[in-house]
Amino acid sequence: MNADVDIGTDTHPTQAPDADTGTDADADSGAATGRKLRTVVLSSLLGTTVEWYDFFLYSTAASLVFGKLFFPDTDGTVGTMLAFATFAVGFLARPLGGLLFGHIGDRVGRKRTLAFAMGLMGVSTALIGLLPTYEQVGALAPVLLLVLRVAQGVALGGEWAGAVLLAVEHGPEGRKGRFGSYPQIGLALGLALGTGVFALLSNVLSDEAFLGYGWRAAFLASLVLVAVGLTVRLKIDETPAFRAVLGQAAGPRAVPLVEVVRERLTRRHLLLGMVARWGEGVAFNTWGVFALTYATGTLQLPRTSVLLTVTGASLVMAALVPVSGRLVDRFGARRTYLTGMAAFGVSVFPAFLLFETGGMLGFAVALVLALGIVHACFYGAQGTLFAALFPVHVRYTGMSAVYQVSGIFASGITPLLVTAFLTLGSGTPWLACGYLVLSAVGSVWATSRLREEDLFVRTG
Repeated sequence: MNADVDIGTDTHPTQAPDADTGTDADADSGAATGRKLRTVVLSSLLGTTVEWYDFFLYSTAASLVFGKLFFPDTDGTVGTMLAFATFAVGFLARPLGGLLFGHIGDRVGRKRTLAFAMGLMGVSTALIGLLPTYEQVGALAPVLLLVLRVAQGVALGGEWAGAVLLAVEHGPEGRKGRFGSYPQIGLALGLALGTGVFALLSNVLSDEAFLGYGWRAAFLASLVLVAVGLTVRLKIDETPAFRAVLGQAAGPRAVPLVEVVRERLTRRHLLLGMVARWGEGVAFNTWGVFALTYATGTLQLPRTSVLLTVTGASLVMAALVPVSGRLVDRFGARRTYLTGMAAFGVSVFPAFLLFETGGMLGFAVALVLALGIVHACFYGAQGTLFAALFPVHVRYTGMSAVYQVSGIFASGITPLLVTAFLTLGSGTPWLACGYLVLSAVGSVWATSRLREEDLFVRTG
């Protein structure tokens, strides 16, 4: 069925998706060019890099530091799982941030919403770097850590969709896939920065100094990154697509979430999108988060070498994400994402086999293949695909709901689940591998159920 017939657009209910209400077709006529376009790309990339650096800096610390400093009265495994539990709470907070900032972004605009989200993330991360430990203030320490993790989650919940929309809605016709991939690079760069900074600090400092003050420096550095990101972000214009919606008599809808849930097509896209996101969230939080603990704990590999390997794999991913964007422009977002997700499912068992038998070299090769290459394939397509699921006037809300609500089961609990499966398997990873493959199968199924003719942004 035609997408806009089901959705009900603001002024042209019978138009095809290409003309999507304040749509990409309208937006392209006023798309930014030249210097402004470069500023848009830089802003979206810097924003997601800073936000992911802050968010995943926490995951690196949860793997290596927080269990010792904030949960010291437990054994090593339980302490790590408690630290991962506070990590998961950030994902529980992300849907709240996504719905809050999505509502504001669909009513007020992308630019101001993103500036506030970045500021909130920077302040929360810096405050984590100033927290007292359990030894200093007792149970208050993990409580404060939890509160700031929630604030991080709320901030990131508002960042991702807005940054992708900033790029996609400014992107010229025929290059929307490429532009939609640019903010996705921020995930890889943020992870590379976080693990790279920790690797540097743990290499130049003694274990005692690193646990005492070294890890704090990485969190406090967020203030500098946020200042740079906000300086660039405040220079950009509102997206042409959102300006087109503002120019219509109806204007932005009062409660975008209500419309997303009420209309059959957007409701279908919301549900399928969340399942399609499952494999991506599981993959990243296995390779980028759990692998740190698994390599340094179970495999007893050297911490600095493991951190540098994750950093290197992240940089490979950053280099290849734009290639995925180009594939989106040639073959379509749906097909590119589906192919990459299938490759993830096929690569799980070989990757863990290399982890188990290959030592440090095997770990490095497996991580570069799984995180650097395979993950880049589908992650570069994800932003454009999810943007295509919703019309402009509810797009920020719809994308945020897909990405952030699914993050609870797709991302936040993954390190906990994989650790639990590892324990159930008496230290062997094969039960955990089965779960990873299951998530890939679910994502492939959901992506295949999305119909090209129902998408609101044309690619390929």
